[in-house]
Amino acid sequence: MSASEIPGDLKFLKSHEWARVEDNGLIRVGISDHAQEQLGDLVYVELPEVGASVQSGIGAATVESVKAASDIYSPVSGEVVEVNERLADKPEAINEDAYGEGWLFVVKASDRAELDELLDADAYAELIESDD
Repeated sequence: MSASEIPGDLKFLKSHEWARVEDNGLIRVGISDHAQEQLGDLVYVELPEVGASVQSGIGAATVESVKAASDIYSPVSGEVVEVNERLADKPEAINEDAYGEGWLFVVKASDRAELDELLDADAYAELIESDD
């Protein structure tokens, strides 16, 4: 995957979660296209509860593929204000559109400075190139 295929407005954890700052200041979270490719076809997604507190770098959700289950870490600390309920019936949306319809949850960040710790799209592209 080239850097040009990774949306430039995203920030990443090394564990392949992405964060997008929305216009309203909330942080939308998902997993990268690279991560869904590694996992294979997703069959189940366990999302956090709305109102739950999440911590940066701590497991907040789980995705299961035919191969394995994976913890999904929150890129920022804060409160979950929305979850992608469509994934309950359609976990494959993550495989089909990891940076769009396949988002997982939205966080009201308690410390936006945590975003500065994340990788930008170019640094993330370098990370996954060195993985391959």
